[in-house]
Amino acid sequence: MEIWHSVILGFVEGVSEFLPISSTGHLILANSLLHIGETDFTKSFDIIIQLGAILAVVVLFWKKIWHVPMLKKLIVGFIPTGIIGLVLYKIVKLYLLGNTTIVIWALLLGGLVIIVFELWHKESEQAVKDVDGITYKQAALIGLFQSIAIIPGVSRSAATIVGGMALGISRTAIVEFSFLLAVPTLIAASGLDLVKNASSFSGDQFGALATGFVVSFLVALAAIKLLLGYVRKHTFMPFGIYRVLLAIVFWFAIR
Repeated sequence: MEIWHSVILGFVEGVSEFLPISSTGHLILANSLLHIGETDFTKSFDIIIQLGAILAVVVLFWKKIWHVPMLKKLIVGFIPTGIIGLVLYKIVKLYLLGNTTIVIWALLLGGLVIIVFELWHKESEQAVKDVDGITYKQAALIGLFQSIAIIPGVSRSAATIVGGMALGISRTAIVEFSFLLAVPTLIAASGLDLVKNASSFSGDQFGALATGFVVSFLVALAAIKLLLGYVRKHTFMPFGIYRVLLAIVFWFAIR
């Protein structure tokens, strides 16, 4: 992997991590477009550079993350994903990561779910308006929705946002909670991969990881702020349409 590959992939990760479009799916498709060979390192790279995007959340939401009641809810929300992810780690890495067909189908079906949901959903006046109002039960259920995103192309952000809105949480509150829940989830995923594979990385590969990390962090800072502003006035319908169109384009491109 060349350094310029790392820059592009770091940019893709930073932009897509918190949008409901699947960062993992976009990284797999980007790897395919850039003709980067599928190896254990490239799979690890796609997982580990998520730490850059997570650092952006930590920087922007430091006080909320370490507020004890919120920290407890994040732990509750992380538990379902942590258990399922740990159990299925080998299956996901061996058979799902790098599989463009699975990504395309997940993007397509996920996009259709977002479109249908936005056409159906009407936010109630009783919806939870602030992230602090999310209950432990809602946090646990959001964690279950998030676990669906172990399938590349589903999107952790999309699963948590749609799931949270269906549970009666306002659009702005669930987007913020989705950002916060990403911190323990992606730290755990990246940390597990580092523990299992870091000893096999070369110096050049660590350099590629560092480059992707930095680019991902800087781009994610801007992406988070833009998304928070966007959701105050708009729905996620355009993202659903984008997912469907992207899936169709790549379906014909790889045939």
